[in-house]
Amino acid sequence: MSLTSFFESKLEKRRLAGNLRHLKPQLSMIDFSSNDYLGMTRKLKGTELTHKTHGSTGSRLLSGNTTFAEELESKIAAFHGKQAALLYNCGYMANCGLIPTVAAHGDLILYDTHVHASCHDGIRLSHAESIPWKHNSVKDLEIKLKSKRSKHTFVCIESLYSTDGSLAPLVPIAQLCDEHQAYLIVDEAHAVGVFGENGKGLVAEHNLNENVFAQVITFGKALGTYGAAILGSTLLKQYLINFSRSFIFTTALPLHNLIAIDAAYSLLPNCTQERTHLKELIEHLNLSQTPIQPYFVSSNRQAHRMSDLCKENGLNVSALLRPTVLRNQECLRICLHAFNTHDEVEILLKILHGRKP
Repeated sequence: MSLTSFFESKLEKRRLAGNLRHLKPQLSMIDFSSNDYLGMTRKLKGTELTHKTHGSTGSRLLSGNTTFAEELESKIAAFHGKQAALLYNCGYMANCGLIPTVAAHGDLILYDTHVHASCHDGIRLSHAESIPWKHNSVKDLEIKLKSKRSKHTFVCIESLYSTDGSLAPLVPIAQLCDEHQAYLIVDEAHAVGVFGENGKGLVAEHNLNENVFAQVITFGKALGTYGAAILGSTLLKQYLINFSRSFIFTTALPLHNLIAIDAAYSLLPNCTQERTHLKELIEHLNLSQTPIQPYFVSSNRQAHRMSDLCKENGLNVSALLRPTVLRNQECLRICLHAFNTHDEVEILLKILHGRKP
């Protein structure tokens, strides 16, 4: 049975049982539904406007849905060239809500060893078999795809990896997934806003929208707000609304947060100058092709020492240490921004090369 048929059959069982979940618009009625027990959303500033913009009062399926949220999801989906989007409260909850919902007993999950902790936890929550493959190794992925049989196979990757700034070979991975009828899940947390036309991300940049089963995007990185969304088909969205536990049982994002996300998406196409400057800084520091620039060192002690040296010179640079990263992968995780200057990067380079800034 195809994954589409499987989703449709599960949703049809819900419909026949009379418990199919739908998002319903918020109604102006006397509230005997929300979790706003003390009416605090109304008290915060004592105005009706505050009531509308602070607390969401419940989950999207209970009392926290709004027309604005649904319109925002449509706007986000259209921007990224996907059929539908479903908002989550953060990227961690999106991955932990997506993977165990779509991957069931008898399925197989193949995941890049460098995927985010939230992806690892989502895999653990699923009832599917899971097998890692070597970071960015298309050859190893092909071996794994050829050697295992399952009802449905899912491949989990990031387009831009958050620890070392490496880029996934998206095109050959997508081609492999098509050849082996595997469903590709791409976490674009660190790529959206930076790469692609108007910041649409690397999936869009490589014209792979039709090849990607589900795309996870977050708003706490380049968009400067908070929250996340899963992009995919309309069927996938309906399935997640009915079966994704981290969506169903979570208080919805408040309206003021949604307004901030909406504003960020309105600004994103106009950030061409920022993206151009950021690209120049990436080429200047030249430790990776992305804003995440790893400077590898020999030990946790060395990473601490280099980080402290940067701080002594007014630069806030984080160290990635074991066990967060593997042995011999300890590094300074340097993040470049459009507001950094070439002079600031030059100071950083002098410190890294052991010269006095």
